[in-house]
Amino acid sequence: MDTRNSDEKILDSYSQAVSGVFQKASSAVVYIEVKHQGQGSGSGFVFTPDGYIITNSHVVHGARRIDVCFVDGRRIEAQLIGDDPHSDLAVIHVGLHDLNFLQLGDSSRLRVGQIAIAIGNPYSFQCTLTAGVVSALGRSMRSQSGRLMEEIIQTDAALNPGNSGGPLLNSSAEVIGVNTASILPAQGICFAIPVNTAKFIATELMRSGHVRRGFIGVMVQNVALPKGLVHMGKIPVESGVSITSLERGSPAERFGLRVGDVIVGMDEQLVASIDDLHKLLAKFAIGHEYKLTVIRDFEKIIVSIVPI
Repeated sequence: MDTRNSDEKILDSYSQAVSGVFQKASSAVVYIEVKHQGQGSGSGFVFTPDGYIITNSHVVHGARRIDVCFVDGRRIEAQLIGDDPHSDLAVIHVGLHDLNFLQLGDSSRLRVGQIAIAIGNPYSFQCTLTAGVVSALGRSMRSQSGRLMEEIIQTDAALNPGNSGGPLLNSSAEVIGVNTASILPAQGICFAIPVNTAKFIATELMRSGHVRRGFIGVMVQNVALPKGLVHMGKIPVESGVSITSLERGSPAERFGLRVGDVIVGMDEQLVASIDDLHKLLAKFAIGHEYKLTVIRDFEKIIVSIVPI
């Protein structure tokens, strides 16, 4: 067997796949210039034919003017539809029609090792392609707001400043993630927000300009539970969130929560940290009643609450 010819065929196939994605997708990837107190830039991609574009919140947050540059040379001022610092996602819009746009894939079907292709504008070098693989799934990282972002995709497709907001694509040219960050000075450790998160956030931003998350009106801090209490009370967590203050007129005050209460569960979901509570308040429907599992005076009680 001629291994050299076999290797060339494999490389040829890989090269054709990557090149094919670029040919399909590059015209829908845009360069974004932003003016606020200073000037910045990033990437984005068209996901509807009538000019809606997904990018990162940190690219456009606080902008006085947003300009979008297409690969064919067109430069259009964009309108900010909404941005969500908690997920580091934003939607902007340009008044054009019949645009080439990217298909949004399904990040729940991703597998470690599959091809991952990034297109963006690192250091203002427009329409740059890098390729690698999905290195890991289910990572967590902090957004600039401090909230934990879940199910983050790790990739070794090179990302640099300016790639933020651009698409991470599979071999079918479907968006699987929104490129958001890299670890410097590490090489090959880059991150993307999963496209399923982007679908939800983009829909909310297009509907109302912001993302509503459940609010109960408490200030909390992480606390460890006494081991004896965990054992005697049959509590399946060793930590919870202690209420340090209540907002006047909030659901927490109206439904009888108290300073010093420690929340350890919400509707049979465990709450071991502030991040757990944030995640559940983002997940559960506003205006519905839920059951909080609370430790009060060394006793486990259930308190009903309706997030607003």
